[in-house]
Amino acid sequence: KASSGDSLRKFAYGNTKVPDAEDIYALVQCTPDLSEQDCNDCLVNSTLQIPGCCAGKSGGRVLKPSCTLRYEYGAFYNVSAYGGLPPPEEKNDTKRTVVIIVVVLTAVIIIVLGICIFFKRRKAKKKLQTPEDIDGLECVQFDFGAIKAATDDFSDANKLGEGEFGAVYKGRLSNGQYIAVKRLSKTSQQGDLEFKNEVKLVAKLQHRNLVRLFGFSLDERESERLLVYEFVPNASLNQFIFDPIKRRDLDWSKRYKIIGGIARGLLYLHEDSRLKIIHRDLKLSNILLDEEMNPKIADFGMARLSKVDQAQERTSRIVGTYGYMAPEYAMHGQFSIKSDVYSFGVLLLEIISGQKNTSLDEEDNVEDLLNHAWMNWKEGTTLNIVDPTLRDGSASEIMRCIHIALLCVQENHVDRLTMNSVVAMLPSHSLTLSPPSHPPLFIHGSSKYDMPLASNRNFKLHQSDMMKSNMMSNSSNSAKEATSSSQSSQYLGPNINESNNN
Repeated sequence: KASSGDSLRKFAYGNTKVPDAEDIYALVQCTPDLSEQDCNDCLVNSTLQIPGCCAGKSGGRVLKPSCTLRYEYGAFYNVSAYGGLPPPEEKNDTKRTVVIIVVVLTAVIIIVLGICIFFKRRKAKKKLQTPEDIDGLECVQFDFGAIKAATDDFSDANKLGEGEFGAVYKGRLSNGQYIAVKRLSKTSQQGDLEFKNEVKLVAKLQHRNLVRLFGFSLDERESERLLVYEFVPNASLNQFIFDPIKRRDLDWSKRYKIIGGIARGLLYLHEDSRLKIIHRDLKLSNILLDEEMNPKIADFGMARLSKVDQAQERTSRIVGTYGYMAPEYAMHGQFSIKSDVYSFGVLLLEIISGQKNTSLDEEDNVEDLLNHAWMNWKEGTTLNIVDPTLRDGSASEIMRCIHIALLCVQENHVDRLTMNSVVAMLPSHSLTLSPPSHPPLFIHGSSKYDMPLASNRNFKLHQSDMMKSNMMSNSSNSAKEATSSSQSSQYLGPNINESNNN
């Protein structure tokens, strides 16, 4: 209609109904000096630009020197002001053909716009089906079927391991990118709380020493919840440190680099990220190594936000791994960034010694790695705890790292270092380190812990029973049997330590 107008007016308007949306109104116009063909060509080119500039929007306009196109929801022009289009003065086949083409073209424009808007709205509606707390995160929601296909239906061949809250699988997306998928157990106690917590926290963290979260996937019908991470090829640090063969691949320069990376990643969580974050389950199995053996801290399922103006928080649910847990957390449920510092100190001693903190050789007349390191430091024989494969490493760096580790595992959380201090002390030989005090003493047993905190009364009774048991064990020279008992691990205070010494 527009192209077939006269020398004074070349425009057309109209409207149509779009499913699940309001009516769309459109108007096209050419300058009177254009021929019918030129006007038609100009409007066709304008139509082709709509999907690129205006798809999904409530309106749009394409302006060109010789023609214009505009559409909106609802009428934006006054039909009565135009009084309709005057009938063409000449009736010939050519004009009829042009009119038909323009009418069809206008209809196509409106239909294309309607389809674009329809699918845009349906996609937005689909996103709103996810839980409120997750909507708007800076990560991608993956289609569950796509992740299922990427992991070959979560086959055992792609299974990387299984933790307390579910299994982890290796997957490959359709674009060839490898991913790690954490499939949360349907019977896990983690529930929505920990899942949403991990998604909200990790999605906001970007650091070279943290495992990156690509996105998540939900399937409410099957009660499936997935976390999609970057794939880190060299597995976890504990598979190297505690393996007598693989640990030889980690000389002191590599271990020193790993220690520094873990420290910087933890400092980022505590002070440099947008949120102050306490990991609460830092251990060697949660440190992954990439292809260049750079460490990446993983598993924020038990991470918890710490309010900036609160130095220490309390929880009624203790989650974590004994041996790595600070005494105030294991005993009273109190946690702070100093709880992570304690775990870092334990982890640091394990990296240097190649020994698990709860499993030394039976010939060692000590109860744990922390006290073993403390006694050797006190007696001036600190290098006795060093992994024999590191004998060629820098003795001064190793000694300094052991000293820093002991300062991290002080019994009183106030006396421990901050990660900011640790990062500054590691490479520096000018900073003077204060002497450490005796670390807390604990008895070995079950390593995992995830249950409500017992009442103080029950804890004191249990503590008293354990003290009596220790005294009886000492009098009967059965320390080794006490060490290998199946009791749950429990930290003991200084008074009990003195009783044992007596």
